[in-house]
Amino acid sequence: MVVLSKPAMKQLSPIKTIKPTATFSSRIPLIDLSKPDSKNHLVKACEEFGFFKVINHGVPTEFITSLESEAVKFFSLPLSEKEKAGPPEPFGYGNKCIGPNGDVGWVEYLLLRTNPAFDEQRFASIFGRNLEFPRCAVDDYVSAVKRMACEVLELLADGLKIQQRNAFSKLLMDEQSDSVFRVNHYPPCPDLQDDSTKGTNLIGFGEHTDPQIISVLRSNNTSGLQISLRDGSWISVPPDQNSFFINVGDSLQVMTNGRFKSVRHRVVANSLKSRVSMIYFGGPPLSEKIAPLPSLMEGEDSLYKEFTWFEYKKSAYKSRLADNRLGLFEKIVAS
Repeated sequence: MVVLSKPAMKQLSPIKTIKPTATFSSRIPLIDLSKPDSKNHLVKACEEFGFFKVINHGVPTEFITSLESEAVKFFSLPLSEKEKAGPPEPFGYGNKCIGPNGDVGWVEYLLLRTNPAFDEQRFASIFGRNLEFPRCAVDDYVSAVKRMACEVLELLADGLKIQQRNAFSKLLMDEQSDSVFRVNHYPPCPDLQDDSTKGTNLIGFGEHTDPQIISVLRSNNTSGLQISLRDGSWISVPPDQNSFFINVGDSLQVMTNGRFKSVRHRVVANSLKSRVSMIYFGGPPLSEKIAPLPSLMEGEDSLYKEFTWFEYKKSAYKSRLADNRLGLFEKIVAS
């Protein structure tokens, strides 16, 4: 097994620290996708948490282990070799800098597109012929996770009694779907012994919501992921390398007119062990209009202005991680 070492992190602005107030919670909804009543549990989890864990997900173990092995090998390369796959514009290898607006974290990552247009030639142009990160390992994994994500979205449509079962999933299945795939590596972070930071946690990836429809995450058995509850408190998610964790994204919140809540989450770095996570972000085509589904309105007014995924993505790209990205698209209700 390859042991990940601490890579040289570029010197940017200081990474934020936080007091370790979050505790591990057994409250995370656990949903067995093989059970006939899973659709109702999925709806409840999306309403109350915007986040849940799934088992019996159907993603082959060999796809998971193969891709994680390739990721570990890539992140174990010297920094000079990894940087040949960057800088991320926005796809490719990134180190510490998250996005173009000043957000930083104790993380290095690969960001890849998932649609067929992102072909072998483009893949090779990012990684070069001398870097081994087989496209087939990515394709096998992403295809299986995408199928599972679509199954979850169709079960949610069933649970919401939407007549068109593929109302959500068709956006991921569309050939123009703007979905992306990200692999994050959080190296063991240095001990924080300075008087001003002692006893705090280093931020690996700052708090944010995901702008897409749905996010499907799998990580190794190293802790670090935290989610925010409705009351603003944070809880730590116990790691489970055999399961998947799913986030409601901003777009799904809009499509359900706020019934489902996009979950705010973050990652704190671990001082002892590396954390590797793989996330599929299921997004709609760029031209898709994002608005509440009429069948879910029941005479209600929309809470949001209508916008296209391109408009929202462009707006989100200009924002900081912690910003309320949907705030610009909410309708102002007269009092």
